[in-house]
Amino acid sequence: MKELKNIQVMVATEEHLKYVDQVNDAIDIASKERGTGIARRTYEYIADKMLQGKAIIALENSNTFAGFCYIETWGAKSFVANSGLIVGKDYRGIGLATEIKRKAFALSRQKFPEAKIFGLTTGLAVMKINHELGYRPVTFSELTDDEEFWKGCQSCVNYDILVRTGKSKCLCTGMLFDPAWEKEKKEGKKQNGWAIKDTLLDIINKLKPAKNNSQSKKASGFSLFKGK
Repeated sequence: MKELKNIQVMVATEEHLKYVDQVNDAIDIASKERGTGIARRTYEYIADKMLQGKAIIALENSNTFAGFCYIETWGAKSFVANSGLIVGKDYRGIGLATEIKRKAFALSRQKFPEAKIFGLTTGLAVMKINHELGYRPVTFSELTDDEEFWKGCQSCVNYDILVRTGKSKCLCTGMLFDPAWEKEKKEGKKQNGWAIKDTLLDIINKLKPAKNNSQSKKASGFSLFKGK
């Protein structure tokens, strides 16, 4: 059984170029498993991400490839996407995808602090991680209108749906993190006359019972949680 404590998750550099082919092989395998038809990247594309400090790599015991992710900017750097999230088959189910995603998110905030961070996904696990990071589900109209980004969907088996709907919807869910939300929430500002709402995760956390409280609790006359 693989353990997360033995895996190092870091920003990729020139010394990690020897893993480029393994990254692409992992992307191919994941594409076939998901049935999405995601195109294999070129060696030069992945290598360039590493050389620019725009990729995250995970290695077990500092030498065995375990996972990868890279960031890409769109719309004159006003949008950033964390793409190509890959976890090797032997390393799934131990929380590695979450660690890689967190590192990629932090790298995106560091390099492009004012940019909106977005992604398209059909995976519930990725949606859960995104919620924890502060993403919210949005319509495609709130994502980048950069045509180069949408060209990347052409290799997907569901691309015809995207075309038929004028890029308004597909089987993927659009998710977005806007740095402005964080600032507005702290300042208690309003949008369009309405107070900034908590994220879904905020609401769920508020409904959780206190760790040390195993007794029944009541609020406003209604029982919320029942102890054993």
